[in-house]
Amino acid sequence: MIQSKTGQMKTFLKQWQLQSMVIPGIVWMLIFCYIPMFWLIIGFMDYSIAKPMLQSPFVGLKHFEDFVTDERFWRSIRNTLGMSSIKLVLGFSIPIVFALLLNEIRSLRFKRTVQTISYLPHFIAWTIFGGIMLNWLGEGGVINQLFMGLGIQEREILYNSDPKYFWWITFFSDTLKETGWSAIIYIAAIAGIDPALYEAAELDGANRWQRMWHITIQSIRPTIAILFILAVAGILGSNFDQIFMLKNNMNMKMAESLDLYIYNMGLVSGRHSFSTAVLFARSIVALGLLFLANYSSKKLTGDSIF
Repeated sequence: MIQSKTGQMKTFLKQWQLQSMVIPGIVWMLIFCYIPMFWLIIGFMDYSIAKPMLQSPFVGLKHFEDFVTDERFWRSIRNTLGMSSIKLVLGFSIPIVFALLLNEIRSLRFKRTVQTISYLPHFIAWTIFGGIMLNWLGEGGVINQLFMGLGIQEREILYNSDPKYFWWITFFSDTLKETGWSAIIYIAAIAGIDPALYEAAELDGANRWQRMWHITIQSIRPTIAILFILAVAGILGSNFDQIFMLKNNMNMKMAESLDLYIYNMGLVSGRHSFSTAVLFARSIVALGLLFLANYSSKKLTGDSIF
């Protein structure tokens, strides 16, 4: 053990230029992720922005009791779980399938072209992409024209004004925007597979689907497990930018996610302590989900984060 640690230290010292590149990331994380955690204490105070934080009266679990009895809070939980569950159950596998199919393309030029086009939408801000989606979903938009042309519907529908479509709109728009980008990590994992494994399988008579199932998928299984664990831990989160752009007064019943609820309570209504209490409780639940998903994955597949 001592020799191992000594060897690691020697390697670290030899690569100090490379290792030092992580310092800006650590500083960023400390400033924006860890130091702000100190302000979570206002969730236990009756905080007022007009006076110093530590002079605010301590109220204990008052704000936690308030949001637990708030019907609007439970509605936001329902909406968040509904949208996140659709994305997790249906959307999680889409980047995996896309990466697998992309790996089977023989033409390197065509593969790079498809990959580039697929992840370009990720770099378009939701301010712009949300506007594009609203245009597509409106009367005379692409979606209405396509469905009417295919005979799926007989008249134009204002999709974004009907609450029952909102969860599916978020799934469709998120998939369209992020599939290519989400597939990059799987493509990178596939690129690290030893080509000799494919050659040996081909000599044994395995076809392309068998090689994909027994070599490619099995080789990237740890990557899939880790990303799935993180996805389960983040199920109480939502894409705030996306929801904020696509919501309106008519679909708000199904659109107000937990993130939007926290925003409305904290910045719009000025209930800073209340919104902090909600955020704190959500973080505790997310941590519990992380440990639960990690334990389950370790027991079922042997792959885990820790």
